[in-house]
Amino acid sequence: MKLSQFAQKMMKDFLIIFASIIIIITLLRQMYDPNLAFDLKSIYILMAFSFISAVTGFILYSPNDMSEKEIRLRIAIHFFALEILLIFLASVFEIVNSAADGIILALQIAVIYIVVRLLSWRNDQREAQQINERLNALRK
Repeated sequence: MKLSQFAQKMMKDFLIIFASIIIIITLLRQMYDPNLAFDLKSIYILMAFSFISAVTGFILYSPNDMSEKEIRLRIAIHFFALEILLIFLASVFEIVNSAADGIILALQIAVIYIVVRLLSWRNDQREAQQINERLNALRK
């Protein structure tokens, strides 16, 4: 994958992560505290965390083809690095004050990570199908 393609994918992942967080928080606030509004500081913190999450995607970047085993290893390293980094930053910003808060944040990060991975996987499937269709059209 070219670096420019990877940068585009990273920006798309940032937007997906940010949108997922906003949607989940909005839904939870509507259920548990409908009067609580987003303030500008919380939006900026969410944007910063989303950006950091997307930037750690460089762990997954390689200009050369990788084996399936290498890809899975990098995904695991990326996930754990992301968990550690975001929980550390949350404790620095005093968003996480207890072990229970840390566990809840870790679960939230895992859910959003899974959503991003599933959306990326579906997109990759679609692109592979389009490439296969073009190849089949060229053969005929």
